[in-house]
Order: sequence, then C-alpha cells, then structure tokens
Amino acid sequence: METNKILSSLCYFSIFFAPFLFPIIVYFVAKDLQIKSHSKRALFSHLLPFITIIVLVLISVFTFNSMGNGVGFAVFGGFALAAIVNLVVFIWNIVQGIKVLMG
Repeated sequence: METNKILSSLCYFSIFFAPFLFPIIVYFVAKDLQIKSHSKRALFSHLLPFITIIVLVLISVFTFNSMGNGVGFAVFGGFALAAIVNLVVFIWNIVQGIKVLMG
C-alpha cells in the first residue's frame, strides 16, 4: 500500500484515537495536496459533532431561561437529532477511511 493512502485513511480513522490532533498534524506536515485535502475533510467531520452539541447546549440554555416549561420536548428532539447526525458523521468517517484504503 502507498503511504499516501495509509496517511489519508488514518486521518479519517483518527476519530477513534485523536480526532483533532492527528488531521491537523498531517495537514501541516504532509506535502501532497491529496493528503492535505483528506486531512481537511477529516478535521471538519471530526469538528462537526462538537459544533452541533455546543449549539444545542446554547440553544437549550437560552430557551429554558426564556420560555419555561413548554420547550422540553423540542430541546430533547434537538438533542436526538444531534445524536443521529453525530452517528452518521462517525459512520461516514469509517466509510471514507475504508474507501481511501481500497481506492
């Protein structure tokens, strides 16, 4: 296997061991543009779950402070939607890592 394929796929698989650190290091160290592209995509896909959780926490805090009792279901639905999105992103990273290795 080529080193480029392994390094690119490790950027996606790093969701298991170093979600932010590994793609950033690979982006700055690698010279190949294809590896840089994969590391940027992997970094964005690793950041997406944290961004959705932060946004939902902020929305729920402001909603509970201003609205009161009637929004609990909406906030719970938002967190359920975020969990689904995060699961899809997790699976997408695994699939992309396998695609890069196989392709």
